[in-house]
Amino acid sequence: MGQPVNPSREIVLARLRAARGAAPAGPAEPPRDYRPAGSLAADIDLLVDRLVDYRATVHRCVDAEVARVVDRVLGGRRIVVPPGLPTRWLPDTVDAVTDDGLDPERLAALDGVVTGAAVAVAETGTIILDASPDQGRRVITLLPDVHVCVLRADQVVAAVPDAIARLDPRRPLTWISGPSATSDIELDRVEGVHGPRNLHVVVVPAPPRP
Repeated sequence: MGQPVNPSREIVLARLRAARGAAPAGPAEPPRDYRPAGSLAADIDLLVDRLVDYRATVHRCVDAEVARVVDRVLGGRRIVVPPGLPTRWLPDTVDAVTDDGLDPERLAALDGVVTGAAVAVAETGTIILDASPDQGRRVITLLPDVHVCVLRADQVVAAVPDAIARLDPRRPLTWISGPSATSDIELDRVEGVHGPRNLHVVVVPAPPRP
């Protein structure tokens, strides 16, 4: 024998079918009006505003003055640098150790790190490293307490699609939006848990074209 008909159940199902209307012919086509790369101009002032909002410290100077900024931030300290970092960015007042595979204990004992960058996204205030020689291994930007990152103006793009277009997805990419920060269950901000507590970004003009 079949199951007895439940009138109340049938009434509810009939109302649901009527509310839904006719079944669609097929799955709806998702919108694909994404903003493409190159649709906006890079805005360095917007990047600076985003970085400051994330509690990073921003310095704007010419390339020849980078060493002076590094001296103000890390002078008298022992730091790690990637093997391809331009030596002109380092003042005589820092004791720079070139990373040749330093172990985590030794890296954690150092006071800071100076690197270059690959790309920066103005809209999100994000700096991206891709492990190029002037940036080095990801770990050297995670363990020291202070990260000084030198960024050229021509490395700043407007939005994430522009950054993706410039990056090689096969490289180890590190996306940085301000100093490392998290919050506990009471939403108290704690800095330095997953990376440096202090991020200094040095923005320099693009080099002249040959």
